[in-house]
Amino acid sequence: MHPGTSVAAVVCAASVLLISNGCLSMAMVEDKITALPGQPPVSFAQYSGYVEVDAVRKRSLFYYFAEAELDPATKPLVLWLNGGPGCSSVGVGAFSENGPFRPSGNALMSNEYSWNKEANMLYLESPAGVGFSYSTDPSFYGGVGDSMTARDNLRFLEGWFAKFPQYKGRNLYIAGESYAGHYVPQLAQRMVEFDDKEKLFNLKGIALGNPVLEFSTDFNSRAEFFWSHGLISDSTYNIFTTVCNYSRYVSEYYHGSISSVCDRVMSQVTKETSRFVDKYDVTLDVCISSVLMQSQVLTPSPNVSFFSITSAKEMYVTLSLTDNFLQSTEQLNRALDVCVEDETMNYLNRKDVQKAMHAQLNGVPKWTVCSSVLEYKQLDLQIPTINIVGALVKSGIPVLVYSKGVSLERGLMAVLVGVSPHRSGDQDSVIPLTGSRTLVHRLAKRLRLNATVPYRVWFQGKQVSSGPSPSYNIGHRYRRSLHSCQAQAMVGGEAETEAFFSSHLLPDVQVGGWTQVFGDALSFATIRGASHEAPFSQPERSLVLFRAFLASRPLPESFE
Repeated sequence: MHPGTSVAAVVCAASVLLISNGCLSMAMVEDKITALPGQPPVSFAQYSGYVEVDAVRKRSLFYYFAEAELDPATKPLVLWLNGGPGCSSVGVGAFSENGPFRPSGNALMSNEYSWNKEANMLYLESPAGVGFSYSTDPSFYGGVGDSMTARDNLRFLEGWFAKFPQYKGRNLYIAGESYAGHYVPQLAQRMVEFDDKEKLFNLKGIALGNPVLEFSTDFNSRAEFFWSHGLISDSTYNIFTTVCNYSRYVSEYYHGSISSVCDRVMSQVTKETSRFVDKYDVTLDVCISSVLMQSQVLTPSPNVSFFSITSAKEMYVTLSLTDNFLQSTEQLNRALDVCVEDETMNYLNRKDVQKAMHAQLNGVPKWTVCSSVLEYKQLDLQIPTINIVGALVKSGIPVLVYSKGVSLERGLMAVLVGVSPHRSGDQDSVIPLTGSRTLVHRLAKRLRLNATVPYRVWFQGKQVSSGPSPSYNIGHRYRRSLHSCQAQAMVGGEAETEAFFSSHLLPDVQVGGWTQVFGDALSFATIRGASHEAPFSQPERSLVLFRAFLASRPLPESFE
C-alpha cells in the first residue's frame, strides 16, 4: 500500500486481528515496526508511516508512535510537536528528548526517562517538507504558514484515528516546545471548533515548553538574560534595550531591510556572546558541528535563507557549508551527549532504518533535523498565540506552560495552564523564562485568575514506578529526615499520599524547580537545570513534571 494512504478498512470479521482493546486496522498492521535496527528488546509496540492530508496535492505527513510501556489501553494519548518552524518531532522529540530510544553509534540505547512510561506517545513531522513528510507538489513549500499547518495537523489526526480507531475517545493531550507555542494552541483551537460539530477529540489539556507566545515580549527578554548570565557587557545591554532591541532587529530582517543602527547593535551582541556558546543552554558544552550551524541561523544575514528560533539541536538547516562542518560524536559533557542529534541524523539516514520505519525520501537527498525546502511565512512569528491560550483556558481546556528557571545550573521554567504545562529552561537564552513568566502573569490578570498556589519550589526524586497512582491533591508539607527521605504528610496527609511518594521517591530528593498556579487552569513552573529542550538536559525532572501534568496534580510541594 502507498505510504500516503489515509484510511484503511477495519477488519473485525473472520480474519480479525485482535489487540488488547479492540480491532486492528489493516493500515495499523502495515505501519507496525517489527524492530528498529540496533534497538534493545522492548515489550511495547511501535508504529510509523504516513497519513495523507491532501489527496489533490499529494501531501502526506509522517509519524512515529510508541505505545506506553505498561497498560497502553489505560494510558492517555499525547501528541508531541517540535518547533522551528520546520524541525522534526521525530528526530528531536522522539530520538533526542523524551522518546524510548536515543542513538549511540550504530545502536539505540533505552531512555529510562522516556515519556512512554506514562503515555502513548505520538510524534508528528509537520508541516509537509519536514523530515520524511512531503508534498509531491513542490510549490506547496513556498507559502506554508501557521494556518495551513494547523489545518493539516487536524487532518492528520482525523486520518490517524481512522488507522487507530481504538484510541478514539481516549484522553488526549498535545505537548510541544519552542515554535510549538504556535502549533499547539492553534491546533487545539481547531480541535475545539471541530468537536462543536462532530465529537472526535477528547482533549484534556496542552503543554507548552519554552514556547513562542508573543513576539516582542519573548524576544526582548533575551537582553536581560544575556546580561544577567554574563554573556554581554553593561554597555552592550544598554544599547540592546534602548537603541535596537531584538524584536525590532528580527522584524527588520523579516521585512528585508536591516537598519545600520540595528546591524551595529547586533554585531556587538554577536561578538560578545560568541558563536561557540549554545544559546539554547548557555552552560552546556557544545557539539562543534551543531554550534557552527546555530551561529548561522540565530544571526540572520543575507546569506542565510531560513531563520529559525528552534533549538541548537534542531539546527540542521541545509546550508552550503553543512557538509564541511567538523563532525564530532565525542561525548563532550559527562552527563549529556551534546552531539546526540548528529547521531540521530546519521541513524535516520540509514536505508535499513528507513525501511523499518516505512519511511521514504521525497524531493530531498537526505533526512535533516530541520527542513531544507520549506519556506515558512516568517511574519507568522508575530501572531500573538497567547490570546489563543487565553481562549482555551476560558473554554475549560487546561494549559501548562513550562520554561527553564534561572539558577547556577541549567534549568527549565514551566508555565502550566490548567493541567497542561508550558515548559522552558532557565539556561535558554532563545525563549527566556522571564518572557514566559511575564506573559503568564499578564494572562492571569486579564482573565482575573487569582494565585491558588503561591510561587514556591517543587521537588524531584528518582522515579521508581510507572504504574497507576492514587487520586489525590498534593497540597501538603513533607518532612525529610536525616537518614531517610520518606515523605510524611504534615497536613491532611492521607495514607494514599504517603504510599504514592514512598513508591515514587528515593532518598535523593532535590529541588526540581519553581511553580505557581492561577485559578484551577493556569500554572507556571520552572525545571531547574534545564535548557530549551528540557527532556534532553533534565530528563528525570521533566518526567516528574510530565507525570504531574497528566495526573492533574500540583507538583510535589516541600520537604523539611
